Amino acid sequence: MEQFRIEVASEGQGYFFNVKPIGGHRYEIYKEEDKIGTIQLDGQDHEHCTTIDCKVDLPLLNAIREGILTHESSPL
Repeated sequence: MEQFRIEVASEGQGYFFNVKPIGGHRYEIYKEEDKIGTIQLDGQDHEHCTTIDCKVDLPLLNAIREGILTHESSPL
């Protein structure tokens, strides 16, 4: 699984994150080289996710979730 980069907006600001898929709908999220947490997406309910040690607020987390879903659903 290849790492990818997403750009998301939250509360009027843009952010870039590196995302590394680690299997089982789980993704490690990095800002620069610093890991800011892990997110696990629900394969059935795209509005639901679980976080592990995330250091971001809920609006930004939702933007990251949407960015990952958009990346994963886009054709190569």
